Amino acid sequence: MSAIPLAIALKACQGKPPDPKETNTQAPESKPSAIATAISLYGAGATFPSFLYLRWFKEYNTKNPNVQISYQPVGSAAGIQQFLSGTVDFGASEVPPTDKEISQVNRGVVLIPSVAGSVAVVYNIPGVKTGLKLSRQVLPAIFLGKIKKWNDPAIAALNPSVTLPDLPITVVHRSDGSGTTAAFTAHLSAISPEWQSAVGTGLNVSWKTGVGIKDNSGISAQIQQGEGVIGYVEYAFAKQLKLATAALENRMGQFALPTEDATAKAIATIKLSDDFRGSVADPETNDAYPIVTYSWVLAYKQYDDPKQAQALKDVLRWGLTQGQAMGSELGYVPLPDMIVKKAIAELDKIGN
Repeated sequence: MSAIPLAIALKACQGKPPDPKETNTQAPESKPSAIATAISLYGAGATFPSFLYLRWFKEYNTKNPNVQISYQPVGSAAGIQQFLSGTVDFGASEVPPTDKEISQVNRGVVLIPSVAGSVAVVYNIPGVKTGLKLSRQVLPAIFLGKIKKWNDPAIAALNPSVTLPDLPITVVHRSDGSGTTAAFTAHLSAISPEWQSAVGTGLNVSWKTGVGIKDNSGISAQIQQGEGVIGYVEYAFAKQLKLATAALENRMGQFALPTEDATAKAIATIKLSDDFRGSVADPETNDAYPIVTYSWVLAYKQYDDPKQAQALKDVLRWGLTQGQAMGSELGYVPLPDMIVKKAIAELDKIGN
């Protein structure tokens, strides 16, 4: 599927929960179940995995037309809030709920890592489609508003073979509560004491410069339309929309692009806890891309309808197995095999 139909479909999926009367249910091929009546699942949250979830839910529904899954990419912060308030059947986020947030959910919480990926720094510089390098000093300085032009000596010194224009830098960043922002700002905090003290990290931060734009697709559109613009998006958006992407300096002093291999090497350094929470702000390994994260599905332990619980388990099991292969094509990184095995076992906690 091309980027344009995917983008249209992403917008189309941002609707109300489907009417159960208009759907039917059938067990997935990989694991027959006793689901015999119409089941609808409604989720909301991170825009980071939007391309993959859209593909998963469409493919799953094609094979199992009796199960209808609707997903609204509203950002991780909104997804967590809707999950905590019980207005969705599942949430999605790049930042797992805290212990305090989990304690608010009487139905219990199950965290399922679904996919991994990277945060790309994307730009629109006339005449510069590839080859831009940004160091650990220059990247935070740009997003702090301290480097204001593309031909600044600090950028030029890193890119002697690139013709940089005398053009103002326009920073764009997320305006909504975002897991992509959390991963991006965690890295900036790890490499810049000034960033850590002045801005910090989180789903929302107080930016020192730039224009706030809603969701990954909004940032991507602004990059496409505006000359001199720089921002950050989940790499799948950069890949699908063919956005110019900067090579970032990692902890080992190497400049890396967010390729599948470089992202996978960084993801491999993340140590997940027993309940699957974990992250790495600055991977310490050769050839790794420095800004990566897992993305999680937030499920309840208890559902009023056991058939709905079974349907969600089946959908997630399919995504963790057959659905993983779809990630590479779209710009994500399949989960490590050991994480997949543990995540599948964790599914047994849903509905029990």
